[in-house]
Amino acid sequence: MAETAKKFPDVSEVISKVNGGIKKRLLHGDIMPNLRRNAAPCTAEGCKWPKHKKYVYVPVSISSKYTKDEHITIIKSLLTFHKTTCIRFVWRRWWHRHFLYFFPGTGCWSYLGRQRRGQAISLKQDGCLYWDTIQHEVLHALGFHHEQVRSDRDEYISIQTENILPGLEENFEKVATNNLETPYDYQSVMHYSKYAFSKNGKPTILAKSDPEMILGPAKGMSRNDTDRANKLYKC
Repeated sequence: MAETAKKFPDVSEVISKVNGGIKKRLLHGDIMPNLRRNAAPCTAEGCKWPKHKKYVYVPVSISSKYTKDEHITIIKSLLTFHKTTCIRFVWRRWWHRHFLYFFPGTGCWSYLGRQRRGQAISLKQDGCLYWDTIQHEVLHALGFHHEQVRSDRDEYISIQTENILPGLEENFEKVATNNLETPYDYQSVMHYSKYAFSKNGKPTILAKSDPEMILGPAKGMSRNDTDRANKLYKC
């Protein structure tokens, strides 16, 4: 498999490196803005994927530009949701109006929550095809924001603004998130590392309870990540 042949970097390392040269404005580092809608608390505004009986079926299409091994990597990452949530990814058919389209774009990014028609998730071939990065972007598409910007984050972390790369301060702005009564999760696949977007190699995020804590080291979804998906979609 392609993902086992590589040394796994941190999700935020992947995103900051691969997306560094993108000229489009990405919110919080890897969220493509929807100019027609304020997507911050989008799950309260109709951008959840619909549920049918026990399951939430999300149609997907994968670009033919990916190699066979790259296809398998994406598919296996999607199947991890089947093991722990009621999300079910199915192949897109002609009658599916809304679907996720995975393509090898110029970076790693996704829209937040369900959009209209074909909804792109960019996974650059040389840089984004790790299970944790794919899960991260898919969780955005399901309606989830980054952990370090959740509404109650100031109780748990401190942002070291003096160490952030100039112009990227907005990547750390808080969002009016629905935290679904789940605890703050330093190990979430949606949490950036303590050195994310650092200009000088010094921490940009510190845990208040333990400034030495390693943040965002997950190589896959945490228990809290799957619990939130199940709570949001009433699994």
